[in-house]
Amino acid sequence: MKRLDYISWDEYFMGVAMLAAMRSKDPGTQVGACIVSPENKILTVGYNGFPIGCSDDEFPWDREAEDPYDTKYQYVTHAEMNAILNFRGGRLDDARVYVTLFPCNECTKAIIQSGIREIIYNSDKYADTPSIRASKRMLDAAGVKYRQYEAGGRFIELHL
Repeated sequence: MKRLDYISWDEYFMGVAMLAAMRSKDPGTQVGACIVSPENKILTVGYNGFPIGCSDDEFPWDREAEDPYDTKYQYVTHAEMNAILNFRGGRLDDARVYVTLFPCNECTKAIIQSGIREIIYNSDKYADTPSIRASKRMLDAAGVKYRQYEAGGRFIELHL
């Protein structure tokens, strides 16, 4: 008889996104993304961090500064954008993206333009901000579905 306690596709792909988030060196917020084909194949992953060639020892990680030039927000590439840019196969038509934090308006534009048709997110802690409100407005207009990940309460431990 086959095993019945295997993880679901949603658990698997959100788990990959959560594991990718652990690669982020951001001291405040670690975000991961996993983009999946309609056939449940992982196409690409990403996490929030600085662009290739920009040393994370030389650029600021601060959230606030007198001059915005000295904050991370001017330099960090978000997980969703990194996942899209990491993909080398063309368009991401009809794909799903699993992301640990609801996408900002800039990442949402890239998600829509790349052909992704569904977002499964873990946290929506910035739901009331203009960026996230704009994201949802664009997603609704473009017909891109989004839903919150439903955690089943399963605990998975990895020994690496």
